[in-house]
Amino acid sequence: MGQKVNPIAFRTGVTRGWASRWYASKQDFADLLVEDRKLRNFITNHPKKSQYKSAGIDRIEIERTRDEVRVMLFVARPGLIIGKKGQEIEILQAELQNLIGRRINLKVEEVGRPELQAQLVAQDIAQQLQKRSSFRRTMKRSLEQTMDAGAKGIKIQLAGRLGGAEMARREKQSSGSIPLSTLQARIDYGTTEAMTPQGHIGIQVWINQGNYGDDNDGADAQTGQASKKPKRAHKR
Repeated sequence: MGQKVNPIAFRTGVTRGWASRWYASKQDFADLLVEDRKLRNFITNHPKKSQYKSAGIDRIEIERTRDEVRVMLFVARPGLIIGKKGQEIEILQAELQNLIGRRINLKVEEVGRPELQAQLVAQDIAQQLQKRSSFRRTMKRSLEQTMDAGAKGIKIQLAGRLGGAEMARREKQSSGSIPLSTLQARIDYGTTEAMTPQGHIGIQVWINQGNYGDDNDGADAQTGQASKKPKRAHKR
């Protein structure tokens, strides 16, 4: 029917954790929400630090206490944000504190397999399109890399003046299975825009990372909650 739902919003609070974790009264809620938006926009679209875009920021999580704001960056290449001897991250922390007037506790964590993160895959496709690479070849390469990394499925959709064509259109490629309406499936979703000379090209990526509870390590990267599996009783 053409009715689409963001897979992350669909699972938030059910099988996936919130990107901002704090509580506020009705009077303060709107102001703190605007603060969160300011922090995210400042980091992802920094006015002076262009290397932040090439660092591969997957997501930004924010927690608040009475005394400070904890900002956690999940990055593919953390060295570009931390800098030599941690100088760059101290500058960024000071800039964020001046932006909202609160004490900031900034942490940077490395993303283990960027090929399985939809936002990072979308950003990589955008960079390739801006370098005038063929969109079909770029999509095919991204599909192969993600499936080789161990994904259960991936779908990529581009929309805009693809290949410099006069008429805008949509192109879609997929591999494996993407069960979008199955809440137990761990679907990651990312979107961005490639700014080409012919116009902006919208990029959407869906990646099926498997089911929640499949991993044996006991903790899920997105929710931070231990996965519980029913134990079988052994009779002697």
